[in-house]
Amino acid sequence: MFRSLLLLSNSRDADGRFLAHPRDALAAHLAEVRSALFVPWAGVTISADAYTARVRPVFEALGVAVTSVHEVARPADALADAEAVVVGGGNTFRLLERLQYHALLEPIRARVLAGTPYVGWSAGSVLAGPTIATTNDMPIVAPAGLGALGVVGFQVNAHFTDAHPPGFRGETRRERLAEYLTLNPASRVIGLPEGSWLTVADEAITLGGPHAAPCFTSRGVVEVEPGTSLAPMLEPDGAPAG
Repeated sequence: MFRSLLLLSNSRDADGRFLAHPRDALAAHLAEVRSALFVPWAGVTISADAYTARVRPVFEALGVAVTSVHEVARPADALADAEAVVVGGGNTFRLLERLQYHALLEPIRARVLAGTPYVGWSAGSVLAGPTIATTNDMPIVAPAGLGALGVVGFQVNAHFTDAHPPGFRGETRRERLAEYLTLNPASRVIGLPEGSWLTVADEAITLGGPHAAPCFTSRGVVEVEPGTSLAPMLEPDGAPAG
């Protein structure tokens, strides 16, 4: 087993540019790749055609031709031929429900654990964990369970923020993740701020981007700086089994 994942918190930078901030990380991650299969199903208010049209030129500029799963008659066959898998953001519940419907979770998992490069942002990054239980999204559809790809042994909370607007009386993100860990004490969660990402190379896990990020466990929270090796905190017992 050799894993090669790039897990982005978000797709747009502060100026609204699509996949501009991680361009160097994407180029390095896909340096040997010439074709990728895109999964647009997290998109809800954007059509699959429009989402693919947004993604395609970014990857074509890196020399990677993109085909979307909705453009092919047999997605499983297209997955078998793809040199990389790219999973876009949107609503994580919708993404998982569609992957379950098309029976693609296990085939994607097998390809990724066999070394096929994986790129995800937002919902696509959350999907890489054991479950989608730490997503921020509203459950606008009901998937058949929350189990996800499980190609990493930790949970992802994308778009992590410490924001607490004046007058806000709901739970903060830290409080919600503390609730999750109270009932799932063996889990570990990485909070990825906007502009941050993880690179996973086999059992090595590194925080990229300009911001520090919190690693949550039932024992507490550790703030880590960019460039930090996170495997001892997030996967202390090793990577998921192939």
